[in-house]
Amino acid sequence: MASWKRDFASGLIILVPILVTVVVLAWIYNRLTQVPIPVESEPTRALLSIVIFVLLVFSVGYLMRTAVGSVLERALDDMINQLPGLRVIYNASKMAVETALSGTSDLQAPVRLEVWDGLRMTAFKTGKQTADGRHILFLPTAPNITSGFVIEVEEDRYEEIDDSVEQALTRILSAGFGEEDENRGDRSVREILDVGGESPTAASAEEATVDEAADTASAESTADAAAGAEPDPDSDPNSGA
Repeated sequence: MASWKRDFASGLIILVPILVTVVVLAWIYNRLTQVPIPVESEPTRALLSIVIFVLLVFSVGYLMRTAVGSVLERALDDMINQLPGLRVIYNASKMAVETALSGTSDLQAPVRLEVWDGLRMTAFKTGKQTADGRHILFLPTAPNITSGFVIEVEEDRYEEIDDSVEQALTRILSAGFGEEDENRGDRSVREILDVGGESPTAASAEEATVDEAADTASAESTADAAAGAEPDPDSDPNSGA
């Protein structure tokens, strides 16, 4: 019973992300084909939309490197921040994009923070401190690391760990299922789903070894019993008469 459940869950883990990706790509393609470009072919219209968007992104990025771009960005931020409601969406989306595109280079060494007795959480040092000397840490949420908490703690309230930034982020993004083994690499889907933490192949091999040892012991016991039942060749067969 447990075997078919494990196989079904393994299939879902592989197929569901693929289906979601296909649905998202299909939705994006349908939206790109609706862009008002005077081209009859839908694939060509979608391709031209992507090219125009990429050129627009590069143009705006190049403009932001100039003094005029900096002035325009501050003016746009000031204008949006004066609009109630929209400023929340604007600032949140801007922060999310900046966090997603900055990668892991801006994150310092990961640390473990004990928030309650016996309960620890993974956070990252930002390299910043408050006026009173507290260290500013970023505590991301799982599995979305673009959201989290900015906390101010004393230096003795956390401890540094040997994990790299990539290893800590893998643990958070995978909700704890992405722990790496130095000898074997990432755990497979079947090993993650197996309750005992042992792969089905290893479990079957172990069961076969136990059965083989039991059969060997049983055969040795039978041979010893048969040997004990044989008569002694040195004894006199008429001694009992």
